Amino acid sequence: MSHTPVNGAAPQTPHQDLHSELGALRGEHPGRARNPVIKVADLAWLEFEKPDLDRAEVFARDFGFAIAARTERELWLRGTFGGSPCMVIRRGRASRFIGPAFRAAERADLDRLARATGSTVQDIDVPGGGQSVTMLDPSGLPVRVVYCAQQLSALPEQPPLVLNTGTEFRRTNATQRPPREPSRIQRLGHVVLETRVFARTLDWYLDTLGLIVSDFLFLDGQRERGPTMAFIRCDQGSVAVDHHTLALHLGPGTGYVHSAYQVTDLDAIAAGGEYLAERGYKRSWGIGRHIQGSQLFDYWRDPDHFMLEHFADGDLFSCDLEPGWAPMSASGLAQWGPPVTRDFLGANPSPAKLREVMTALRGDNELDPARLLGLMKAMSA
Repeated sequence: MSHTPVNGAAPQTPHQDLHSELGALRGEHPGRARNPVIKVADLAWLEFEKPDLDRAEVFARDFGFAIAARTERELWLRGTFGGSPCMVIRRGRASRFIGPAFRAAERADLDRLARATGSTVQDIDVPGGGQSVTMLDPSGLPVRVVYCAQQLSALPEQPPLVLNTGTEFRRTNATQRPPREPSRIQRLGHVVLETRVFARTLDWYLDTLGLIVSDFLFLDGQRERGPTMAFIRCDQGSVAVDHHTLALHLGPGTGYVHSAYQVTDLDAIAAGGEYLAERGYKRSWGIGRHIQGSQLFDYWRDPDHFMLEHFADGDLFSCDLEPGWAPMSASGLAQWGPPVTRDFLGANPSPAKLREVMTALRGDNELDPARLLGLMKAMSA
């Protein structure tokens, strides 16, 4: 997690135009719990299953991961920053996302969480060893909270390019030739999840893990029904952290949407993207700059169709910034860049997608026809 200490101050609101033109209306969701069970420190890693670990490793190296450990059954991926791995891929019969693992701030948090949720603290097989508590969120997704006493040491960084600006000249008698190589991953930044029970899932992450909301999105004409997306960060007090560690949005599906990995700068994103394109991988959307979070982004599909993002230059918020509110729309996803693609939005029709929608509409959840039509309208705006 990127973090920067800031001076203590009174709570700042989006009405001061710090990050959103709109703030909460009276009675709307406050974006945080009054007394959460614990406050997690960060995302630790994401867990997947795939049948072909060799193919997964080839993509991982091309995307810019380093290998933390490899066995016949498991592949652990890491970035250059010290700390925990970014991802574990276990051999399985089909390609699927298992769930996220969050990092506990201290070992005692696992005991506190286990008592509150009726779970148990168990040893986990992670490089260096560790312990975890595993729970199910309201969507049915397994969520771990982990504590690992031994941390990975840092690896050599991909240095940022020295840039000349209109008033500052830091490079003379030297050219810029960024190497055509993988964008070297520094760390895991965030994961985005889809859920049919958005309000319950949001409250669970705030109440159980102590996360707080940076920005809410709502459907046009349906704000009174509450938000349909939340960008959520960790609460480390006066320490400024990533604008979002987790993002949740209402939809007909359940589970993984994409995950994001920090790299050095825009040139690392662009040169790494050229490297991926030359090797036949599919870009989903990019390069551009987001609005919520402000990240420079570039999205790619791996051979198993999972979406992964290279990002750089994201916003950092401390705990004293209140949530912003904005209408949800496809055009509101980026400040600049190419038009958002149907692939990124998950709007390509397929029999599986239609079955997913029909199942959701028949189920006991928050996706009714009005919500569905509102989401479709937002994603075509």
